[in-house]
Amino acid sequence: MSAMTMIQRTAVLLLAAWTATAGAGLFDDEEARKAILDLRQRVEAVRQLTEQGSSRASEENASLRRSLLELQNQIEVLRAETATLRGANEQLARDLADMQRRQKDITQGVNDRLRQFEPVKVTMDGREFIVEPSEKRDFESALGVFRKGDFAAAQASFLDFLRRYSQSGYASTALFWLGNAQYATRDYKEAMINFRALVAKEPEHLRTPEAVLSIANCQIELKDTRGARKSLEDLIKAYPQSEAAQAAKDRLTRLK
Repeated sequence: MSAMTMIQRTAVLLLAAWTATAGAGLFDDEEARKAILDLRQRVEAVRQLTEQGSSRASEENASLRRSLLELQNQIEVLRAETATLRGANEQLARDLADMQRRQKDITQGVNDRLRQFEPVKVTMDGREFIVEPSEKRDFESALGVFRKGDFAAAQASFLDFLRRYSQSGYASTALFWLGNAQYATRDYKEAMINFRALVAKEPEHLRTPEAVLSIANCQIELKDTRGARKSLEDLIKAYPQSEAAQAAKDRLTRLK
């Protein structure tokens, strides 16, 4: 209900009350005038009260709208801050992931470098032993030279290896390949010295039967038939189940 409607209703009610009273003959003209003035004052008072109430309602509505607007602005600010924080968190997550990857790469690199200096376990000619990385590298390098057919260079490489790593687990195998390199260059006497060193050093080594057969071959090349026959017989007797022993039997047949 609007303010004007309330005033009108109040005026009608007061006027009706005054009319009923005047019709009963209770007031004279002076009293009627006073009654009308009083009625006007009351109507005016009601109007003012109504306007004041309407004004307060308007002010409250305006205040409420301002509050709502401020709240909306705050919400927008919070949304913007939240978006900024979300973006910052995502960037931090990416930075952290990148840092973790870099740390992993660095750790892996350090571990790889450390492994270059750590002893390693190897298996050679049926034997398992521990060697230094440089020791493994130098032996494999010398063997690689031999396999390429550069027997003179292979001799130098194996001699250098045995000088540097005399107690190496590779030593017996190195003696075997050194003897073979010398045999290939027709240095039969030096080859026999290294083959015999292997036999004396490790009679149970996997390469020992082959070394004995190689000694016999060197003796054959040096025209030492008697020595070759004895070496072949010793081989058959000491290592009867070896492939070298079977080859020795063939050699003996040809020597007779």
